[in-house]
Amino acid sequence: MAKVLIVGAGGVGGVVTHKCTQVPEVFSEICLASRNIAKCEKIRGQLSRSIEIAQVDADNTADMVELIRRVGPQLVINTALPYQDLSIMDACLATKVDYLDTANYEPPGEAKFCYKWQWDYHERFKEKGLMALLGCGFDPGVTNIFCAHANRVHFDRIDSIDILDANAGDHGYPFATNFNPEINIREVTAPGRYYQDGNWLTTEPLAESIEFDFPEIGRRKAYLMYHEELESLVRHIPGVRRMRFWMTFSDNYLKHLEVLRNVGMTRIDPVEFEGHAIVPLKFLRALLPDPASLGPRTKGKTCIGCLIRGTVDGKPNTIFIYNVCDHERCYREVSAQAISYTTGVPAMVGAMLMLTGIWRRAGVVNVEEMDPAPFMAKLMMHGLPWNELEGKNLYRDVLVD
Repeated sequence: MAKVLIVGAGGVGGVVTHKCTQVPEVFSEICLASRNIAKCEKIRGQLSRSIEIAQVDADNTADMVELIRRVGPQLVINTALPYQDLSIMDACLATKVDYLDTANYEPPGEAKFCYKWQWDYHERFKEKGLMALLGCGFDPGVTNIFCAHANRVHFDRIDSIDILDANAGDHGYPFATNFNPEINIREVTAPGRYYQDGNWLTTEPLAESIEFDFPEIGRRKAYLMYHEELESLVRHIPGVRRMRFWMTFSDNYLKHLEVLRNVGMTRIDPVEFEGHAIVPLKFLRALLPDPASLGPRTKGKTCIGCLIRGTVDGKPNTIFIYNVCDHERCYREVSAQAISYTTGVPAMVGAMLMLTGIWRRAGVVNVEEMDPAPFMAKLMMHGLPWNELEGKNLYRDVLVD
């Protein structure tokens, strides 16, 4: 039994808190902290168990240190913004507490999702015998676990990995994002990037697309993007020739995004307005619906999976490992839509494995470095069942060299 501190009370933080309360034999005490204490109070009011709440500025390491020392957790679960990863990691080092997050660090002034800054913390965490588990959401997170599972169970060698993410949910708004608008739009408007034969190749944003028949959703157009799990998977899954990430967007979403880009609303550099410096994308975030508010109005399903090609016993094979999640079911369980749910459940599972000692390694660790079997089993038990399709000619049109 252990005490955890969850930092961040948005959609994902709410799901993590709900799911932790469902496993009292592991998470005996829970503290939820946010800059906005009202969000913590709202989540607390949805729960059947009592939790502690606190206010904290996660950008401020000293503030985080004070909170950790007062609360006394065995693990800090970071569901705040990626900008805050390093300040929270610094606080964990200062207080000798383990750390887990769902997305890698991104500097506020540059749309650059990169693990370098966090990997540089490896020796400091290792020297103190602490574990920092990175990217334990769905993508990154479960997708990494799917790849590690395939590498251990289904293949002698993996040649290619295509990660495919489809959200067929409908929230009824003309334009909204299913997770933090600022992070979402920074991701989508960044250049595409993928790995091929030892090199990183770059494309214009959303310039390449494929058609893919997603289980339970149907055929959807998916666009090539850069996503951070590619960086760690290339490092930890040996021998892969090609690795790509694809995500679906509705025509309506892309139309609105194009207009916003054209008028400068997706800029992340400050502009002067009536004597004040404002960042257009931050202002846009304030205008858009809060992703945590989308739950009661979102219908439909998500499908996220890994299409993996390789050889076993000298013969070619292809497997698609995936999860389908229903927005309305998620809302009935934890008052959140499926995008928050699919990120929050894996964070709880990773925390459970760390706190029970099933996953333990000193230093900074990506999830695919750990044994995928217990994680895969816990997903089945806690709301994210996965399935496999297998056959050497499966989705052959996506795997063209």
